[in-house]
Amino acid sequence: MKSGAPETRLEARIDAAANRLLGDAPQTGWRSGLVEFLVFGAKQAWACVFGFLMLALILTLKVAAPAGIGPVAHNDLVTIGAVLIQLGMVLFGLETLRELRVIVLFHVVGTVMELFKTGIGAWLYPGPGILHIGAVPLYSGFMYAAVGSYLVRVYRLFDLRFVRYPWRWLTAAIAGAIYLNFFTHHWIVDLRWVLLAAVLAAFGPCVMHFRVFRRGVRMPLVLAFGLVAVFIWIGENLATFGGAWAYPDQLAGWHPVTPAKIVSWFLLMIISVVLVAWVYPPRRPEPAPAPAAEPVGPVTGPTPSVGAA
Repeated sequence: MKSGAPETRLEARIDAAANRLLGDAPQTGWRSGLVEFLVFGAKQAWACVFGFLMLALILTLKVAAPAGIGPVAHNDLVTIGAVLIQLGMVLFGLETLRELRVIVLFHVVGTVMELFKTGIGAWLYPGPGILHIGAVPLYSGFMYAAVGSYLVRVYRLFDLRFVRYPWRWLTAAIAGAIYLNFFTHHWIVDLRWVLLAAVLAAFGPCVMHFRVFRRGVRMPLVLAFGLVAVFIWIGENLATFGGAWAYPDQLAGWHPVTPAKIVSWFLLMIISVVLVAWVYPPRRPEPAPAPAAEPVGPVTGPTPSVGAA
């Protein structure tokens, strides 16, 4: 399943085993398509391992320790579990130290937003705990880090390449404006629709190329943003169901988060992509190899003279 992108130590071993297993897989027909589909699903699941472990931790503790264990509050248990997950990701070779830099940056960006949003009552974290900054438990940063972990892992697992990727200074300016709007829209006009239009104008022409197993695939980048935003929204529903946080209208009883949040997650994707581009600068697809030249055989006939008809 090698993509050509850098791998961690563990992934290199898994990749070698997968290639041995799939070495005799059919190269044409519906069975070939089925193999590609299964490999795509396996790679996506592998890219989501941080987020999956975080959701599993939240849902398990909701059932097993809703009030904590002894003197350790429930929220602190989630934070301790999240720290162990992150340490395990690095120690067992699921993430590189280079990728850890951008994941830490996700922590910082996310925690600053959390402090502001909880301060104005946009959402809240029920339950006590010691491992907090203000009203924000420290595990909140790990939920943003789960998004960052997915993006850096999917980048190399699928060897992502881009055609007509917008100027990086422009993407940084749009991402900065989106982040600022998450704060300022509480006092001045909400510019999310203007920013959404800017995203579509900047990223609309961009096409993402990626390799699954043997086949290369193309997809409009904004479509990829939208699909990821939908899956994050699904994860958000699972997390709020598990009591990780709650919106004011969920305090009387849990219900699904409004689909309007998908737009917010879509815009957050732009911030996320700009942060990941710090670790993995966007690359163009490699040019297709030139066709082999026809071999020159012996001249069997008479050689025409210059100017002969």
